[in-house]
Amino acid sequence: MKHEMFFRIHPVFTGEEFNDHLSALGETGPRTRESLLNYHRRTGHVILIRRGLYAVIPTGADPDSYPVDPFLIAARLTADAVLSHHTALEVHGYAYSIREHLTYLASLPVPPVTFRSNVFRGVTFPRALCRAGKEDFGTIAFDRVGLEVRVTCLERTLVDVLDRPDLSGSWEEIWRSLEAIEFFDLDQVVEYALLLGNATTIAKVGFYLQQHRESLMVEESHLGPLRDHRPRQPHYLDSSNRKSGKVVTDWNLVVPVDLFERTWGEVL
Repeated sequence: MKHEMFFRIHPVFTGEEFNDHLSALGETGPRTRESLLNYHRRTGHVILIRRGLYAVIPTGADPDSYPVDPFLIAARLTADAVLSHHTALEVHGYAYSIREHLTYLASLPVPPVTFRSNVFRGVTFPRALCRAGKEDFGTIAFDRVGLEVRVTCLERTLVDVLDRPDLSGSWEEIWRSLEAIEFFDLDQVVEYALLLGNATTIAKVGFYLQQHRESLMVEESHLGPLRDHRPRQPHYLDSSNRKSGKVVTDWNLVVPVDLFERTWGEVL
């Protein structure tokens, strides 16, 4: 069939992408698109993920159980979607555990989408980046089964997961995931943290780098600019979970004892 090549190279596709394909063939009009999509949905060759987003099911496979790549779904929920936070750690292969909640950044995220066991949640680009016109700072593109997927680089991901722990799992999950990464461009880490302009986040980044000073080859030239922008008064590491903890005066951070002492690593 003349549309089979499109389906072969677009395992997940948007209505707009299918429109472009039809236009290239000289087949235009919403009725043409809808009739074709309805036909392929009836035959089980295409399934609907949400309005305007579809997945291709190989001939003979069960439409209800055939696995659909969740990263491709997240990457196509909006035109400018960037996989981020814990999802970025998964994409890069450094997540300590796999989560069924996937996160992406976008200018105008769609409402949360549930598809099978996965929940896809979009968050807006940080305001500081929007004001500076740098929404794409630290984003990279990679090929996944022939489709381009955009994701935050490791340096931006480090800062983002510390900035929004609610999108990244427990502190144990965050620490164990980040500690699997052996190298960061620390100049880029510092640049991005300062670009966000959040004193608490800057302090969290400084605290993490200081804790891993030897393994990551952190120098005072990296810590100094961060320390200059730390909060003036102690702030909680996680403002949404204000547990008592140890005040780290270098960064004016109240750090939970279990994180500071890494009690999850104890063998009982």
